Amino acid sequence: MAASQRVLLINPTITSHRHARFPLAMLSLSAALDGKYESTIIDGNVDRDYVSTALRAIGDGSVSAVGVTVMGGPQLRSAIAVSKAIREKLPTLPIVWGGAFPTVCPDAALNAAYVDYVVRAQGEETLVELLEALAEHGNVGLESILGLSWRLRSEIVHNKDRKFSAASLGRMLPYDKLENPRQYLTKTYLGRRTIGYQAALGCRFRCTFCGVAKMFQGKMALPPAARLEQDLQFMKDRFGVDAIQFYDHNFFDREVDMVPLLEVLAKFRMPWWCFARSDALVNLSERSWALVKKSRLRMAYIGAESPSNWLLHDIRKGTSRDQTLEAVERCRAHGVIPELSFMLAPPQDPEGETEKTFEFIRLIKRLHPATEVMIYIYTPLPRRQDDRNPASMRAESALRDCDGKPVVFPQTADEWAEPQWIDYWCHQSAPWLSERLRRRIVDFTTVLGCRYPTIMDIRASAWGKSALRALASWRYRFQRYDDPWELRVSRKLIRHWDPRVMSL
Repeated sequence: MAASQRVLLINPTITSHRHARFPLAMLSLSAALDGKYESTIIDGNVDRDYVSTALRAIGDGSVSAVGVTVMGGPQLRSAIAVSKAIREKLPTLPIVWGGAFPTVCPDAALNAAYVDYVVRAQGEETLVELLEALAEHGNVGLESILGLSWRLRSEIVHNKDRKFSAASLGRMLPYDKLENPRQYLTKTYLGRRTIGYQAALGCRFRCTFCGVAKMFQGKMALPPAARLEQDLQFMKDRFGVDAIQFYDHNFFDREVDMVPLLEVLAKFRMPWWCFARSDALVNLSERSWALVKKSRLRMAYIGAESPSNWLLHDIRKGTSRDQTLEAVERCRAHGVIPELSFMLAPPQDPEGETEKTFEFIRLIKRLHPATEVMIYIYTPLPRRQDDRNPASMRAESALRDCDGKPVVFPQTADEWAEPQWIDYWCHQSAPWLSERLRRRIVDFTTVLGCRYPTIMDIRASAWGKSALRALASWRYRFQRYDDPWELRVSRKLIRHWDPRVMSL
């Protein structure tokens, strides 16, 4: 493949233009290709006619391969649409899928006629080696490329996993590859020009429901403090950034490694949001908390998941109920809003655990009413077809739907794109979730969200939020969650946002 030939990198639509953030995965791939291959980025979040744009881009024959990043859920449908269109127009053009969905479900991805290759986990080095092999040998030699899944005639082949790499932390992202980088700066409750940014890679933990655990297998790397300072200064000078949304999968890691990064953030004093773990927060020293306060951390997204220690152990979370409560208190004492996410309706006891979580949420709201709460359904990741680990096989075989039948996961990308499995991937439903329990969860979430409107909603008026609080107060006080029709109507009238789908 000559350097003059191009690789088309596509980020299919997953959110609205308003909530679009920098396509970090595509920018990282483009940086890795720099000096070897030219690359063009198409972002479906800002280009609503991205399929047509992609077809025009491949029309002159200069594109030698197409890379598509794919999350499960609604982005899967977008990825299928653009891949099918490209396959129809140029049947021989290689289409490569990477990202969370093909990492977790490589067989399902390759069971589609519009996908030729799957890059599992970190994709930068694997994609470069694949492009080189295709240019020189066609399909010969593909078996030596780590992290690659592909077809050998009619059989799917999964090459060995590629080891974790921190190489991307040393590369500056090529923001100039985007048509208009400034359109990714968004007004949020944090600031007028909020940027999405990732400093660190990976996560040291292996939660059973988390795609990050599959992607990075318990590995993590932090950037040097000098690199973080360089990037933030660039963002401030080039784009006028005044707030940061960190997409690090766990921003707070070991304190000794975090202090230099906190010192950089304290220097810039731009309001910021991040993911965090309760155990990391409760173990921070007062000196580090002083840096957190000086740096102006506004909110920390904490995976509380459940008030049941047995379930936290079962999903390999590594935290406890008491740590969640202590993290809430530590955040409150230091001016940080905790944003807690909970996974309801586990298959072991959907109704009992859900009601227990409702009570725990009410307890937290009594202790610290400003706490934000995100509610999801617990949906464990499907087992990869070549995973013969006895524990994984037992866990999956124990899953039963509402009728007591074994849960059978989809075998193709098109099946995963069906509505019920889109909801599964987005933690909105599960085969073992009865309609009655699903309705109760939706109703509780509605009442809770109206009684405590999210601070992240900068669109709804102050009087509108006050009206919602007043309307929901009696329902919340007396736990009358059933069919809150008046709250649903009121939310629409005042255009109240659901924080789960607004991306800050």
